[in-house]
Amino acid sequence: MTEPHAFVFAPPAIESLPVVGAEARFPVRRIYCVGRNYLAHIREMKEAEDERDPPFFFQKPRDSLVEDGATVPYPADTDDYQFEVELMVAIGAAGRDLSVVEAEGAIFGYGVCLDMTRRDRQRECGGKRLPWERGKAFDQSAPCGPVFPKALGGNPAKGAITLTVNGEERQRGDLAQLIWSVPEIVANLSASYALAPGDIIMTGTPAGVGPVKPGDVIVGAVDGFGTLTLTIGGREA
Repeated sequence: MTEPHAFVFAPPAIESLPVVGAEARFPVRRIYCVGRNYLAHIREMKEAEDERDPPFFFQKPRDSLVEDGATVPYPADTDDYQFEVELMVAIGAAGRDLSVVEAEGAIFGYGVCLDMTRRDRQRECGGKRLPWERGKAFDQSAPCGPVFPKALGGNPAKGAITLTVNGEERQRGDLAQLIWSVPEIVANLSASYALAPGDIIMTGTPAGVGPVKPGDVIVGAVDGFGTLTLTIGGREA
């Protein structure tokens, strides 16, 4: 039996999300994001050809997680802070090199999430062919709503996905418009990474992304999987 370790300072807290219908929470291990998974968003960003290219992935730090109802500061190092509403997939079983059928079985549940983005920094990195971390993987960049277990229903293959800012609709799409379906995303990801319980996947955003400013209230929604509200506070010092 391994003896407990002493640490030179307190280890980070376990990040987690509430689970609908349960007292126990969903502990978060990793946060994966899918780039360019709706054709309309590809066209508005003018970033790639309109082909069904294999999905590509990037990550956000686990401690960038933000829960529903939070207020976050307008982040430093940007003048173009933007929203992207997405379907969140929560993984509940380990797997590597999964088939599409096996990938479906590894899913614990779903929810709503926001891929908050420093768009000016992302564009700079992309223009220099550098990784996107400066534009995507910053503090408090991963707001996530509660996890809806699969047993509660909901259809991740179709249904409206929307976002409003101060009550005005800015994004509207349908999960049926995903270039890569949820099981295909999970299977593709598992070819490169060993998935484990606690992983979260942000599955891509429809068209309509845009900037927010201090004082704005964002509400993302996915049919069957609830809503996520985020308020933008003052500029980070």
